[in-house]
Amino acid sequence: MKTRPLFAKAALAAAIALSAATASAQYSDGVIKLGVINDMSGLYADITGAGSLWAARKAVEDFGAKAKGLNVEVIGADHQNKPDIASNIVRQWIDVDKVDAVVDVPTSSVALAVNQIVRDKNKVHLNSGAASSDLTNKACSPNTVHWTYDTVALANGTGKAAVRGGGDTWFFLTADYAFGHALERDVEAIVTGAGGKVLGKVRHPFPGQDFSSFLLQAQASKAKVIGLANAGGDTINSIKQAAEFGINKGGQSLAGLLVFVTDVHSLGLPTAQGLLLTSSFYWDKDDNTRAFSKDFAAANKGRMPSMVQAGVYGAVMHYLKAVHDMKSDADGVKVVEKMKSMPTDDRLFGKGTIRVDGRKMHDVYLYEVKKPSESKGPWDYYKLRATIPAAEAFRPLSQSDCPLVKK
Repeated sequence: MKTRPLFAKAALAAAIALSAATASAQYSDGVIKLGVINDMSGLYADITGAGSLWAARKAVEDFGAKAKGLNVEVIGADHQNKPDIASNIVRQWIDVDKVDAVVDVPTSSVALAVNQIVRDKNKVHLNSGAASSDLTNKACSPNTVHWTYDTVALANGTGKAAVRGGGDTWFFLTADYAFGHALERDVEAIVTGAGGKVLGKVRHPFPGQDFSSFLLQAQASKAKVIGLANAGGDTINSIKQAAEFGINKGGQSLAGLLVFVTDVHSLGLPTAQGLLLTSSFYWDKDDNTRAFSKDFAAANKGRMPSMVQAGVYGAVMHYLKAVHDMKSDADGVKVVEKMKSMPTDDRLFGKGTIRVDGRKMHDVYLYEVKKPSESKGPWDYYKLRATIPAAEAFRPLSQSDCPLVKK
């Protein structure tokens, strides 16, 4: 009489085990593997680097991957801002190390190279660090989500604010690679569209050290605004050297078209005060951003997170939601389609969506750097000037050249 119940229990246990094994098998190699690749040692290390690696691992922890039965591994590498080095690493990651998603990828020339490799190999590209709006325009891919910001949003934030403030003549000092070119292009469209004029432009080596000759050309142009189409250490050095030449005192304004909170920290408020900047994240925005940033600072020598590092957290969190819901990470296009079909919602960026072109949609913010007398302490640097709704910040689909957009 005991044989049947025992047999039934054994059969049930076998069915459960088979079901679990089948579900597990849908995750390629039984592991969801994320590769965070960025600048770990150069001029973008503060805004990406080890902080982005920590943010990806924090997203895995906060998602509760282990409790949900997901085996998630996060690895990292330094691409040194060089497309060839990044390309070799990513190919090795995908072909040998079985990486499923490539994360962060600052430096637009690197991002565009990685974008194509990931597409060819049908994995997922979660980009937070690169700025070029081409990633969701002419170079868009069904395998890519561009999470945090882009050059169109920067133009619609800082660029438009500077024009509205009377800056109708511009001179661009531009980093000579894909990011700088895209930022110059998108801001110039805003300036000329508002009836302004570009009096000149000069492109500096990337990375740069001595900006004196370029700044003297900008000063001689008599342009009301000198647009700094660069980032990280290049922006910091440009602003410091401009102060040495007395450019601000001479009546010209500097527009830091991509400025991070870490840049302001390096410059100090006496030098950075009054700068307008556009960001999709600020550590002191609300209780959620403050709680995350407190944990970040504790693990990263007291530094506050940049918007790029916050974007890594948000992108990884949403990716994990998608693969958990699908019970699979094998097909990159299908994973990204799932990410696009699900509303986004995380504690750093709130509610949002991902468009058909891969553009993550959320509000962005125009901030002004505080005067030293306005700051209440370390890292208290920004005051909000305007909230720019997502639909106004990013390129409208009606103007898109992305082949994924049906018109």
